[in-house]
Formats: sequence, structure tokens, C-alpha cells
Amino acid sequence: RRRGHGVEAGLTEQPEFGTIAWSAPWLEDWRSWAPDCAGNGWRDALNAMARAMDLRNAGGLPLRFVEQSALPESAAYEAFIHDNGDVPTRANLHDFFNALIWLSYPRIKRGLNAIQARELAAAGVGKTRGSVRDAATLFDENAALFACADPAIVAALRAHEWENLFIERRAAFGMQCAAFPFGHALLEKLTAPFKAITAHAWVVETDAAFFRLSREEQRRRLDRIVADQLEAGLPGAGFTPLPVLGIPGWATGQDAEYYRDRSVFRPKRSRTNLEH
Repeated sequence: RRRGHGVEAGLTEQPEFGTIAWSAPWLEDWRSWAPDCAGNGWRDALNAMARAMDLRNAGGLPLRFVEQSALPESAAYEAFIHDNGDVPTRANLHDFFNALIWLSYPRIKRGLNAIQARELAAAGVGKTRGSVRDAATLFDENAALFACADPAIVAALRAHEWENLFIERRAAFGMQCAAFPFGHALLEKLTAPFKAITAHAWVVETDAAFFRLSREEQRRRLDRIVADQLEAGLPGAGFTPLPVLGIPGWATGQDAEYYRDRSVFRPKRSRTNLEH
């Protein structure tokens, strides 16, 4: 992103907070923050939270959410964050959710930003991102962290055995597996949910004790685990599709017929570039 692309002109001075259904299950991690960070002083509130957390970028600089106009015409968005600690944040839901993810998963966000900055330094902006930046962008925009303590559940997910995963193993959700939204574009899409919304799931193997932790501690643990994985290298084919409104409790009417909609719950192709 550069200044002049999707800038503040024509937008209100704050995101459309009225379109956010904070009671939705995918917003569980941020519901309690809404009174503080979703008002007229939204950017100041986000920065106050960042200061309280001592939030920093990969270079150790304090992180701040700044107006889009702070991004120079010649600067690449990710490189600017890496070099200055300033995150250009437009008055829209896309950038607002991006800020919430920075506050919730700072290690992962630092890792993704470091990958982007490193690739930009090596190859410049260019006409295409390249495979590494593409993978980092997919993660940043549309990932869901799928924590799981049961290999059979992971196998069902990767095999697109949707009725097995969502009906037969329904009771396992919250006990042996759980989805944690990460991509800010994913969260933006969910403000107007439709059945076909599909995340790029990043599977994180856990133990059963993980699901006895508080939700906050679960996020912290995922932040550490995934950040370490990113530091070891981001595989370009490390995702598997997850129709998020198939997750138990994320939509109404989730009977057997609901999951037989092959336009959404598609069988696994014989060859795919999405799977391990």
C-alpha cells in the first residue's frame, strides 16, 4: 500500500463501527475492547493500548498507529513499518482490524512484517510480490490459526471431510480444536458474513492442556509458537482451506444439509497448491 491508494479522502474520520456485530463468535477475542477502541478517539485508544503493552516492531521501535498521510509517496507500506515503527492506519474497518491483530498477536505480526521488509530490501517493490511475500500476505490478510490436539481432526480438515469434521466431531470444538481468526481482511469480510467465506487455515499442533487455558493465554501461546515457525521459514504451501461459517456455532442452521452444499464445502481436489 502507498499513500494515494485507498487514502482517507471520501471516508469518514472513523471506521464504520456500527457495522461490527461484536457479539459474533469470531470477535470473541476483541469484544471487551470495543468500548475503548471503537469510538471517536479510536486511534488514540489503540495507541494507548500499544504503549501499555510496550508494543514494538521487529527492530525494537515502539509501534504507533498513524494516519495514512504519514506514509511518504515513495515508501512501501511494510518497509515503512519496519523502519519507523509507524503503522499507517486508514479510517476503515480493514485497517482497524489490522490494528487489533497487532495488539493480539504482536510476535506473529512482527515476524510477517520482517519477512516483507527483508524481501522488499532484497528485490524492491516490483510488479509482483514473489512467492515468499505472497505467502506472507495471504497469512496477514486471510489466515485463521487452527489449534488442534487431535491428529484425526487435522486429517479430516486437510482431507476436506467436512461432515466428519463439523458434524461427527462437533463436540471436539473448544475441547480438542479451535479456530482463531487472524487475517484482518477475513475479519472485515465477516462484518457482512456469507456462507462461502473461506480462510487459509494454519494448523498449529497443541496438547490437550492448551484447551484448559484462558482464551488470552491461548492467544499468547499461539503467538509464540507461530512466530517461531515464521522465523524458521514461511512455506508457500502451508495453508489448508477452512470455510469458517462451517465452524460449529458460527452460523445458524448447521444441519447435515448445510454441510452438503458443495459450492462451499468442496471435496478435496486430487492435486492442489493449498495443502501440505
